[in-house]
Amino acid sequence: MFARASGAMKERAFEAPILVGGAAAELYSGSAINTGDFDVVTSRQDAFEDALVALGFERPIGKGHTFTGMLHPALKLGFEVVSSVLLDGAADRERVRIFTLGKDGIVAVIALEDMIADRLGQYASGTAPEMLQQARLLFALSDRLDLAYLECRIHQETVGDYGLAALKDS
Repeated sequence: MFARASGAMKERAFEAPILVGGAAAELYSGSAINTGDFDVVTSRQDAFEDALVALGFERPIGKGHTFTGMLHPALKLGFEVVSSVLLDGAADRERVRIFTLGKDGIVAVIALEDMIADRLGQYASGTAPEMLQQARLLFALSDRLDLAYLECRIHQETVGDYGLAALKDS
């Protein structure tokens, strides 16, 4: 569904939305990390949501609905636009990975280095202690990381409190 929505945006000459957050972590970890939502970055939320509506997604309404994204009622699949700028502009957009999903199209996914650094940044903020394990798992499962870029991004995301050493299990 994400590839189809991305394709619809590309047909309208918009940049493809970028998958971030838990769904990207799930993809990179081969489902060792599980998520229930898909967070997306796009500067064209309106066009992305139009594409989702065309695919059968709806905005949930009524009591008990706090999700601000779009849900597919039959698939129980949700997408939420979390930002219009990738990691507040700190990430190198040229590093976004493109995955081809056959006839469904392509998906753009945040770079793994940026994903790991973002997870450490969330951990360092004190609001998400579980993110340290996610960052370590993603790091352990990866064999082709740009370590210099990763070190720089970790320092940025953690305001200098952490570096590559934080990714090694203690």
